[in-house]
Amino acid sequence: QVRLLESGGGSVQNGGSLRLSCAPSVSIFSTNCMGWFRRAPGKEREGVASLYARSGDIRYSDSVKGRFTLLREENRLYLQMTNLKPEDSAMYYCAADLRTGSRCAPDAAYPYFGQGTQVTVSS
Repeated sequence: QVRLLESGGGSVQNGGSLRLSCAPSVSIFSTNCMGWFRRAPGKEREGVASLYARSGDIRYSDSVKGRFTLLREENRLYLQMTNLKPEDSAMYYCAADLRTGSRCAPDAAYPYFGQGTQVTVSS
């Protein structure tokens, strides 16, 4: 079982920045893949970014590329979000997959995810 604790959400104006943090209960290096996805009311889940733990390969969805940065520092996973837009408003979830060989991508089917942290961007 993996526990993931997110923090750092909040309310910002259009163009603002936020830094989300994820603290996993296991070593990031023991995972196959970690990432962030988001879910807005009335919309489908959207993958945001992923980290393939073994190689450090990072991928982003097209909607956030160039604005969001995924960082691993010690045993925390951060999502640095800049130039936020109202359409970025959603509950953001940190996610993990420990299965060796599983697909690692922002839209992967992660077996584990946290309670989420809310991001609201006003226009």
